[in-house]
Amino acid sequence: MSLPPGFHDIAKRVNNWGRWGADDEIGTLNLVTDEVVRAAAGEIRSGRRVPLALPLKEDGVQVGMIPGRINPHHTMVQINQEIFGPGTVACSDDAVTMGLQAGTHWDALTHVSHSGRIYNGRPASSITAHGRAEFSGIDKAGPIVSRGVLLDVARAKGLDRLPGGHAVTPEDLSEAEEFGGVTVRAGDIVLVRTGQIQVYLAGDRHGYGFPSPGLSIRTPEWFHARDVAAVANDTLTFEIFPPENEDLWLPVHALDLVEMGMHQGQNWNLEKLSTACAEENRYAFLLSAMPEPFVGAVGTPVAPVAVL
Repeated sequence: MSLPPGFHDIAKRVNNWGRWGADDEIGTLNLVTDEVVRAAAGEIRSGRRVPLALPLKEDGVQVGMIPGRINPHHTMVQINQEIFGPGTVACSDDAVTMGLQAGTHWDALTHVSHSGRIYNGRPASSITAHGRAEFSGIDKAGPIVSRGVLLDVARAKGLDRLPGGHAVTPEDLSEAEEFGGVTVRAGDIVLVRTGQIQVYLAGDRHGYGFPSPGLSIRTPEWFHARDVAAVANDTLTFEIFPPENEDLWLPVHALDLVEMGMHQGQNWNLEKLSTACAEENRYAFLLSAMPEPFVGAVGTPVAPVAVL
């Protein structure tokens, strides 16, 4: 089934192919310049550090909805082993098998494709089992550090958590921007809080993923107009799930990653950040969200930290 004309209309309006050259592999992260990072450092006032990652554990957020995306399986491979002989220093080592996008993570620009293409017009066939992502793997992203802005959509509406069927619109984003007294600017990393992570934190792993609030198909144009560098939120699917249009699955992924070249993150725990921003009455901060540089990977775990 081909994508509807309405999708392609939006795609044309947000498309960044060629904007940073035919060889570009990082998309809107080009907007995070040295000047942007220097300005972001100026957002640090209290020095308060807020971690945004979920713990990596075997009963994590994955419940089997996405084939192969397994929660971390942690194994001890050495326990107090004197590897250099009796009486020497003993070592303990461990190993993990997991889906790279199982917990708090970044999607690489190669995470989805549509119409046979990935970002910058490259063929989706450039992703292979043995070669992995030939272009725009997560290792190409480099350090992701910039000014972070929390758009606390739930708190702006006076809610603890948005209802499961709520599609976050551009109007919601502008409302949260005004509520936080902050203006999103070029090179920012925007964090959109819905409160949905509370469902998982309360122990309802299945209810966390479905039904879920999330970004509307209309939001990519809002991010494009503001030259946002990356976007993350506190849901499993990033966009509203089930989708707004029953026969159009993951359109926001396709618009953000493929057309715009904008990395996106999911399963970010924004609850402590929401409290901290409310207490300090400011919604901008320095954000460090370094991707693990798995070569050719289409996603990666991340342990982001906001510094206020």
